[in-house]
Amino acid sequence: MTLQDELIGWFDAEARDLPWRRDTSPWSVMVSEFMLQQTPVSRVLPVFEVWMQRWPTPAALAADPPGEAVRAWGRLGYPRRALRLHAAATAIVDRHGGKVPPGREDLLALPGVGDYTASAVASFSFGARHPVLDTNVRRVLARVVQGVAFPAPSVTAAERELAKSLMPERDAHRWAAATMELGALICTARAPTCGTCPVAERCRWRAAGYPEHDGPPRRGQAWAGTDRQVRGRLMAALREADGPVPKDALDAIWDDDMQRERCLDGLVADGLVEPVDDDLFSLPT
Repeated sequence: MTLQDELIGWFDAEARDLPWRRDTSPWSVMVSEFMLQQTPVSRVLPVFEVWMQRWPTPAALAADPPGEAVRAWGRLGYPRRALRLHAAATAIVDRHGGKVPPGREDLLALPGVGDYTASAVASFSFGARHPVLDTNVRRVLARVVQGVAFPAPSVTAAERELAKSLMPERDAHRWAAATMELGALICTARAPTCGTCPVAERCRWRAAGYPEHDGPPRRGQAWAGTDRQVRGRLMAALREADGPVPKDALDAIWDDDMQRERCLDGLVADGLVEPVDDDLFSLPT
């Protein structure tokens, strides 16, 4: 049995029941991929369910103001993704008659859609054979096939060629989903559970005695006191308000005046916040 057969067989038996796997329509997959960027599945699930009920098609989302997308994004983080998803929905309506296009090049031309998201939608929704290289997949291939703890900081040409060479002729999308699931559940970054891994006997990293990472230090992202925290609090106040928020209410959110003003200016520059006048701010309309 091949590596691909073993891993796909494990996936068929053990995969989580996720809504974007039950409904693999292009819009469902696209929304899930936008939401899952740097965000755990557990946080995405409730927001995804509500989002798809409210906006089951690109046209439904495009018909509402972008500020509503930002409001519905809630606390998923990186709210610019909500604006980009709204812009992508608008482009799908304008350029493709409201249907998510199947071609990878057309997908790449949509706002906010990069190499990974285009490959994921083309693969999971249309069955196209493209390498789908998210963080989990890259880590699995690095360990199982290359024998190293972690891949390079960004995707290399050699890594992409390796991924292409490993894709089965049939069911390439299931192979992609299986490697993704293995990285999410078993071959995790900090505490891999090798004793339950279905391909442990094939793993070169395990066979080599788990050599330490030989590359740039991997640092977690700080949160407390950062601009990200300030921006998050400002956005929370605007999302929870029924209308524009007075400037003095935003001023009360954070004591450091310079940091708060820098973050508010950044949110305005990013298109996430709109000044109504000198003393009122709102989500984009």
